[in-house]
Amino acid sequence: MPFQLHFGESDLLRCRFALSPLFETQEAVRTLSRPSRHGYHLPWLRRVRESAAALELEPLWLLMPDAGHNPDFICPPPIGPLATFEEELATVRATDPEVARQDMAAALADRPGGKESAVGRRLLADPARAVGELADLLERAWEALIEPYWPRLRALLEADIAYHSRRLADSGLEGVLGEVSTRLSWNGSTLTVAGTRGDHRRVLGGQGLVLMPSVFVWPEVVGGHEEPWQPGLIYPARGIGGLWSGTGGRTPETLGRLLGRVRADVLCALDEPAGTSALAHRLGLAPSSVSAHLSVLRGAGLLTSRRYGHQVLYERTPLGIALAASE
Repeated sequence: MPFQLHFGESDLLRCRFALSPLFETQEAVRTLSRPSRHGYHLPWLRRVRESAAALELEPLWLLMPDAGHNPDFICPPPIGPLATFEEELATVRATDPEVARQDMAAALADRPGGKESAVGRRLLADPARAVGELADLLERAWEALIEPYWPRLRALLEADIAYHSRRLADSGLEGVLGEVSTRLSWNGSTLTVAGTRGDHRRVLGGQGLVLMPSVFVWPEVVGGHEEPWQPGLIYPARGIGGLWSGTGGRTPETLGRLLGRVRADVLCALDEPAGTSALAHRLGLAPSSVSAHLSVLRGAGLLTSRRYGHQVLYERTPLGIALAASE
């Protein structure tokens, strides 16, 4: 069923990009129980199998029906482009218990038997306690599932935002939406998201829209947040196909002989723009070593760099792309 957002003139001026470690945590929890999402994430699933099994995620899974309402209070719109998990979790913990109760009741109504289940009854009976329980569970999920990999995930999400921000400047909102997903259509004032959970229409009324890439939401596009929260659109980030793969076997042997194996690995790891810390994490190298190689590659005309937020992102020039693709 369609999800439609109706824009006014002022809404077009209030579209912003953001990323959310809390949202990635929630969607990672959802991915554990959704085999349809496993394709790109099998290496990650193998790495977190034991720690995920110890989390007791049933209360969160119960509030994540396949179709229908998902509680907004456990994943409110990000408060800014550089919000930390701790800052976002503090927002969850501050939720009014009555708001939480209504939010949970709507989700449980869309889960067959949800309200009558023991967990559902417990959550609704004491919403203040439920807020704390769910926040604690999200915190443990963050520590086990996301935090060890956050530099890599954040680099990919920031690279997506940098790319689509440039596209927004070049071709406007219609051009960006056309690239984000084939499920999106735009008629000049209304954004329609096909294949989403539920049939929902909302007039933005000057609030604008938060556009948020996600690693774990693939293959879905999610239109999110009921009033009073700002509307959001969550879409699969670019480059997730190579997110969990190392560079072993992908660096051409001739390029390794030309540049040196490690420097060639750094060049070939830049399938998407990335910063020094993310590349170091991905390649298992010291950040100082990666920084030195990036400087040499940039000086040779194989990379360009630009500042985004708190870090510098590197990406290959046409010459760098050609070399990385050589056999």
